[in-house]
Amino acid sequence: MSAAEDVLFELLHMEIVKTFTDSKDKDDAASKLEYIGFTTGYRFVERATRETNRFKDELDIMKYICKVFWVSVFKKEIDNLRTNHQGVYVLNDNNFRFLTRISSGKQYLQYAPRFVTFTCGLIRGSLANLGINCVVTAEVSHLPACKFQVQVQRG
Repeated sequence: MSAAEDVLFELLHMEIVKTFTDSKDKDDAASKLEYIGFTTGYRFVERATRETNRFKDELDIMKYICKVFWVSVFKKEIDNLRTNHQGVYVLNDNNFRFLTRISSGKQYLQYAPRFVTFTCGLIRGSLANLGINCVVTAEVSHLPACKFQVQVQRG
């Protein structure tokens, strides 16, 4: 993406978040926002991996998400990937793109969850397309850092 496309992507994200969070039913709004992220991630990975060889295992897929996918979407690699080797992966982004605009103080920390919901869906959708059924949650303890936890659903 060019710089102009990057700005448009951020503006589109902010407008989508605003549209859904202005709704009266906050739970339904979050669900819809996550679903938009899911479908976007699913389609994005479908196109991005068309020419890619098959992945060896689950860890190989997660490394792809942290390096190639994250760079394609956010212009940087994930800062840290951790796993317990039992289906839980934690992706740390110390300067998460969608939180940098609101990171001027702790007073905005309460608004952070609405800015990471789309990305939770984006990760879940991309992994679903690669054959991993999972639950993705985000934790923001200080801005602009974000921690995404991927819990793989087995069976």
